[in-house]
Amino acid sequence: MSDQPFIAIVILNYNQIEVTCEFIDSCKNLDYKNYRIVLVDNASENDPSELIKVKYPEVQLIRNAKNLGFTGGNNVGINSIKADYYFIVNNDTEVTPSVLKELLLPFQEDESLGMVSPKIRYFEKPDVIQYAGYSKINPFTGRNQALGGKEFDRGQHDRPGYTNYAHGAAMLVKAELINKIGAFADIFFIYYEELDWSARAVRAGYKIYYQPTAVIFHKESITMGKESAMKAYYHNRNRVLFMKRNTSLFQFFIFSIFFLFIVTPKQILKYTVNSQKEHLKNYFKALKWNIRNYSVKY
Repeated sequence: MSDQPFIAIVILNYNQIEVTCEFIDSCKNLDYKNYRIVLVDNASENDPSELIKVKYPEVQLIRNAKNLGFTGGNNVGINSIKADYYFIVNNDTEVTPSVLKELLLPFQEDESLGMVSPKIRYFEKPDVIQYAGYSKINPFTGRNQALGGKEFDRGQHDRPGYTNYAHGAAMLVKAELINKIGAFADIFFIYYEELDWSARAVRAGYKIYYQPTAVIFHKESITMGKESAMKAYYHNRNRVLFMKRNTSLFQFFIFSIFFLFIVTPKQILKYTVNSQKEHLKNYFKALKWNIRNYSVKY
């Protein structure tokens, strides 16, 4: 174990303790031993402290006084422990035994790497891919795609290589990178935070890598829900925020026109047709937030 880098596995819990326990149980099968799980509870309604203490005494538990979101919660976990690498991973995933060993391999071959993400497949449909790398976000439309998304895994995405962004559901991050550029930007709370972190890492000279021999299974959207009103707010708010932080003034100007005159009418129509009044309200709330904070520097 002494020659293995120390990995801190950082997970969040928010009113999903059963799912979180399933993740911890899956870690018992890891063939890598030099790690510690740091569980940050984001002010769940029911305090899981006693359960974790009794059932998983090896887990380091931190309970926040309020919900700090994906960004703030993970940052608390990262700052609570000194490690060589930080495995930022969703609690609604289950790991495969070799995932940590496989994620570490690219770091040993390329010192310029800052983040490595595994192949992510859906837990309920384990032969279907969710993530096999990311295409680059278009600087004028703010659109990109997860490579391999919703494809049956027939080995077509088994070639490792550099990619544009790590995936927030599972990413191994070098401590050196965090020491240099910091952790997640708290302003995002949830959604687009890993894309922003990846973009900052690339600007600092690091590379992002996709490692298909490392596999993890994702129970997608258990916490937030695929079409939750909260997602409608943060996803739309943070799409604009990401573009503001990571594009030129000219690119952001063109994107703003596209967002206001193409995206907004489509979203209004979608939420209206689906009778999603709360979603529509939150969409306009997201627009107002960005207008109100347009001149703010983050």
